[in-house]
Amino acid sequence: MELIKDVIDILLHFNKYLNFVISNYGTWTYAIIFLIIFCETGLVVTPFLPGDSLLFAVGTFSALDLMDVKLLVILLSIAAISGDNVNYWIGYFTGQKVFIKEKSLFLNKKYLERTHWFYEKYGGKTIIIARFIPILRTFAPFVAGIGRMNYKRFTLYNIAGGTAWVIIFVLAGHFFGNIPFVKDNLELVILAIILISILPGIIELLRQRF
Repeated sequence: MELIKDVIDILLHFNKYLNFVISNYGTWTYAIIFLIIFCETGLVVTPFLPGDSLLFAVGTFSALDLMDVKLLVILLSIAAISGDNVNYWIGYFTGQKVFIKEKSLFLNKKYLERTHWFYEKYGGKTIIIARFIPILRTFAPFVAGIGRMNYKRFTLYNIAGGTAWVIIFVLAGHFFGNIPFVKDNLELVILAIILISILPGIIELLRQRF
């Protein structure tokens, strides 16, 4: 049980362990980060994995020449795009059965309904907008598959959103992560990034309620 808790803690606060991982696993760190970003976007049951904060953190380490920023942008863009693609097809083939269930062991129906509402309001642009909103980022491609969104159209939005998301956060970490104030308050900065990224969703919820 303690081992499971330790694994979950590492996944949820991966940025804190990056220095250790880089020191002990070297180039395998790229594969580990690739897998986390892929799962966070590609598996509808893992929305709890780090996304924005992890991208910012690896960008910070690239500024210290501990990681290659160009390689990070390329690999993690592929991870984000391919993750959404897998999630789309999971939704396409299995989503209808899952969506009609009131209770699901792995899926939160409220998240599904909220993402579906987002699609009703923003259409295909949801794929891009959701990239910058935790939880929605994981459920948006799944719901796109459920709704049988045109695959070519989905792919265009997926490539645009996934690439923009990775570039913005990795380069933000690369260029700003080692400014003395940011470096000394990295955890607070990452928390601020997470809060800012979920702000659009909070605003929409408040608008619905009031």
